[in-house]
Amino acid sequence: MNLPWHQYLMAGIYIIAGINHFRVPKLYLKIIPPYLPNASLINKASGILEIVFGIILLFKSLAPIASVGIIILLIGFFATHFYMLQNEKASLRMPKWVLILRLPLQFLLIYWAIQYL
Repeated sequence: MNLPWHQYLMAGIYIIAGINHFRVPKLYLKIIPPYLPNASLINKASGILEIVFGIILLFKSLAPIASVGIIILLIGFFATHFYMLQNEKASLRMPKWVLILRLPLQFLLIYWAIQYL
């Protein structure tokens, strides 16, 4: 595998983030908006998808599929970011400015994922 360093970095970030869904599920369950059904299933599915997309991002021929999957996940995660802004318990005691900063960060992550299409 001869990929750019930043592609390895992105893959590692998503693999670790996905594993974290299973290491600390309570953290993720707190931030999933209550209007979404079956928070436990959403947490597990998003964790599995992050791991899978992180792994297949390491294969040049499959990287575009991983990229699209990551972009879809990141768009879906906006619901969580807005919920964290609106609900103090879901904010995980993060300062408002950090929660607000996470929104444009999502766009940067989406832009980063677009690089591997």
